[in-house]
Parts: sequence; C-alpha cells; structure tokens
Amino acid sequence: MGQKITQKELIIKYLKDFGSISSWEAYAELGITQLGARIFELKEKGYVFKKERVKRLNRYGREIAFDKYSLAEVGA
Repeated sequence: MGQKITQKELIIKYLKDFGSISSWEAYAELGITQLGARIFELKEKGYVFKKERVKRLNRYGREIAFDKYSLAEVGA
C-alpha cells in the first residue's frame, strides 16, 4: 500500500491548486475540521501564510467573518 497523505500535505496541495483555503473549504473539500491548528503546525515547519479576514452574510442575513489563508511569497 502507498503512503497515506497527511492533512498538512493536503492543505499545501489545495493551496497550490486553488490559491487559498478557508475553514469551510478545508472541511467540505478535504474533511479537515481544525484548519487553524494545521496552519499553525505548517508555520512551525517554515511555511509562511497570508491571512485575509472575509465577511459574508449567512443564510439568515447575519454577518459572519472567517479567515482565508494563502501561501505568502517568501522574500516579497
């Protein structure tokens, strides 16, 4: 059997393929429920991220906010 891909590897692949990821995308697309914890672990490994605070209205018209992460250009 092949080696199982880790959640952190899935996140990096998703970021490279799609440019950014939110906690909803991490859950819906990858089955990852604690994106912030995985981002923290990736930072400890040397990855650098940009974090954008996004605001939207939920289905009940209430404003919600969440973080959206992307890989930062190192040295930029």
